[in-house]
Amino acid sequence: MQQELRVRFAPSPTGPFHIGGARSALFNWLLARKVGGKLILRIEDTDLERSTKESEENIKASLRWLGIDWDEGIDVGGDYGPYRQTERLDIYRQYTEKLLASGQAYHCYCSEEELDAERQEQMNKGENPHYTGRCRELSQADRDRFIAEGRKSTVRFRVPDNQQIVFKDMVRDTVSFDSNGVGDFVIVKSDGIPVYNYAVVLDDALMQISHVIRAEEHLSNTPRQILLYQALNLSLPQFGHISLILGKDRSKMSKRHGATSVEQYKNLGYLPEGIVNFLALLGWAPPGEQEIFSPAELIEQFSMDRVAKNPAVFDIDKLNYINAHYIKQASPELVTELALPHLKAAGYVGEELTAGQKEWLVKVVGELQGYISYAAQITEHIDVFFNDNIEFESEEAHEIMKDADIPQVMEAFKTRLAALETVEPPAVQAILKGITKELKLGGKKVYMPVRIAVTGKMHGPELINLVPLIGKERTLARMNGLLAKI
Repeated sequence: MQQELRVRFAPSPTGPFHIGGARSALFNWLLARKVGGKLILRIEDTDLERSTKESEENIKASLRWLGIDWDEGIDVGGDYGPYRQTERLDIYRQYTEKLLASGQAYHCYCSEEELDAERQEQMNKGENPHYTGRCRELSQADRDRFIAEGRKSTVRFRVPDNQQIVFKDMVRDTVSFDSNGVGDFVIVKSDGIPVYNYAVVLDDALMQISHVIRAEEHLSNTPRQILLYQALNLSLPQFGHISLILGKDRSKMSKRHGATSVEQYKNLGYLPEGIVNFLALLGWAPPGEQEIFSPAELIEQFSMDRVAKNPAVFDIDKLNYINAHYIKQASPELVTELALPHLKAAGYVGEELTAGQKEWLVKVVGELQGYISYAAQITEHIDVFFNDNIEFESEEAHEIMKDADIPQVMEAFKTRLAALETVEPPAVQAILKGITKELKLGGKKVYMPVRIAVTGKMHGPELINLVPLIGKERTLARMNGLLAKI
């Protein structure tokens, strides 16, 4: 009987949830959902100084916002808990005692100063820093002396000599390491807390994780972990190391390339569908040319054999292109909600809106959706609806308004607009068409000057929608103000 596919996402709650972590979580989720497997969410909080409850909540909230749900783990439970490492210390302790008893691990009493000096000496000789095994064969007398001196011990794993550590990676095919280059490594710190490489092996094995899909930076940890699996007679999972994420300059993704946390993108008014669609294409190549995918389509098409070894480039322009697609499809009400914090911060709207103001704002946002990639960009386009002090945006716009037909066009438009009882798009359209026919002018000779007179700009939202939203009195006042500047 084939083993059930069980994958896990195991973040450390030491800061805002990174976009790279979200990509790893997504790949695990897509694979689990594709084959009807299970995704386990585990929290690796053994870094006691940096781990916080706030970060853990941020991770969970970000995953939920992205639509990534989990079948087992924190908040959900399951048969293999606890799912937080600090609640599993007794489990780790039992296995440490087994390794010590079998001689596959030993107590190391070297101080940090001694280890630093050893590393420095090796580097001065051009050698790769590694532990030389000073405490490997301590006598009982030496141990007693160190304990009497008050030295605290770590626990080190005894790495076998002259062993090739070979495994088949789902992304990188066959990978090989020489055990002689690994060196005996610490598995339990002097405070009794297990290190990452040790705890992760026990957690994955005891939770029956079948596939470990994680970032390429963990590739160098894999030989240590395989040696631990072997020493403890535990079944090896399949490993898959997905590529690094680089900035457009091909350096490692960092804050200078823009936002790095999921929460930052959420706060900027990106949509989860856009982020998920974009992240899926970071290191995974779909079979065809398609770029826009619903979550259901991603699940259907995703496979590890199309995950690339080469680094993925985080192209903000591509993210904006994809997210703009989803912004256009979203309801104006949703985009308005996402835009509101930015409109308030820019001073366009107050803290509290009346029902009428909200209704008007939703219509305004609806007109601008096609111009933005994410909601925060609304502030770059919305001024035309708020600012009645109209200036020419360019010399070209100014020149257009000097045409001989302009006085007639302006007078006709103002007179007809002033006569309207209610200003609606069809009525504005009728006025513009009527002037075009009556004055025997091309549409551009009428529509463009009116647009410039109302906004100062040559391009923007549909004129027949713009005028009703600005309103009759404000439109006439704007036109008179700008015409006075010609």
